[in-house]
Parts: sequence; structure tokens; C-alpha cells
Amino acid sequence: MRNVWHSYKERHPAIAQFLLFLILSVGMTALQLILMPLIKLIFAQTSLLTISFQIFQLGHNFDGSAYYVFDYAAGSLASGGGGGIGYFLAVQITLGIAQIINFFAQRNITFKSNSNIWKAAFWYVLAYVVITIGAAAAQGFYKAPIYDLFINTWNMGSLGETTADIITMGINSTISFFVFYPIFKIIFKQEPDLQGS
Repeated sequence: MRNVWHSYKERHPAIAQFLLFLILSVGMTALQLILMPLIKLIFAQTSLLTISFQIFQLGHNFDGSAYYVFDYAAGSLASGGGGGIGYFLAVQITLGIAQIINFFAQRNITFKSNSNIWKAAFWYVLAYVVITIGAAAAQGFYKAPIYDLFINTWNMGSLGETTADIITMGINSTISFFVFYPIFKIIFKQEPDLQGS
């Protein structure tokens, strides 16, 4: 099996690299699906659920309410709230853990980069921040309707909340997947081995 992969990789290096990126990305999404409910459960036991975290207003929604890039109103999702700062922290901690692991896995396994790790880490963090803000701004279009559908319309309660979590995480992961690949091609370079010459 290993020889088949090496042979394929030699004949189709770009496709093999993309497949490795895809496999590791799916693994990171699976890790997020495991971590998110656990971290969310921890924060649900605190008063952070009752503290709103709504920043970067970008106008208004169709119903006239304020549109925030990060919109985590106080109260549980099941009761119509946005999960407060506790939910925001659960999302960001989950993403942070997955991205740290993803950085090293993609750099060492997919791209086999030997370039300056600190320079790559700087560009990775910058890209992560920009993508996180962009994905959060896009969430305003789909997050509330998805949670409303599963929790209220279909009356699924906590199962609906978990289902909506999975769907929104999947959408965020898909956005990240298509944005990060070209960025990784730039920041994870293979420098020529100067010692061998």
C-alpha cells in the first residue's frame, strides 16, 4: 500500500499534496466536533452564558436589529439567546486548538516545509485572524436561521442545538478549507538544501 501511494505521489505530486491536505482538514474538523461540545458544556456551567458578546456592528439585519460580526447575545441558544461570551470562548478555544495542531501537521506532513517556522507562524496567525473575522461576518447570514430551524421550528431542543452546531462548524470548516490551501502553498515552502551543495 505504501509503495502504491509513493508511486502515485511521484506521478501526481500536486494531487497527492491536495489529498493529504484534505485528509488532515477532515481530521481537524472531526477533532472540532469532539472538542466543541465538551468545551461548550464547561462554559455552560458558568455565568459567562449570561454575558453578551456582540462586537463590530456592520449595519442592521432585515428585521432592523443590529448586525454584529461576532454576535453572541446573552442566554442559552435553546432559549433564543446567542450563548453569550461562554459560547464565543468555546468556539474560539476549539478553533485555536485545531489550528495549532493543523499548523504543524500541514507544515510537516502535507507541505514538508523547511522554511522559517516563525515567519510561517506569523503569516498563519494573520490568515487565521482574517479568516475568523470573515467567517464570523458570514455567519450572520446562516447561523440564526439554522439554529432557529432545528431548535424552534423542528422543536428538537438540545439535539437541535447540537445538530446546528455541527452544521455551522461544517460551513466554517469548508470556508477555511478553500481559503487556507492557497495560503499554505505560499507560507509552507520547501527551501533548497544549501548544506548538500
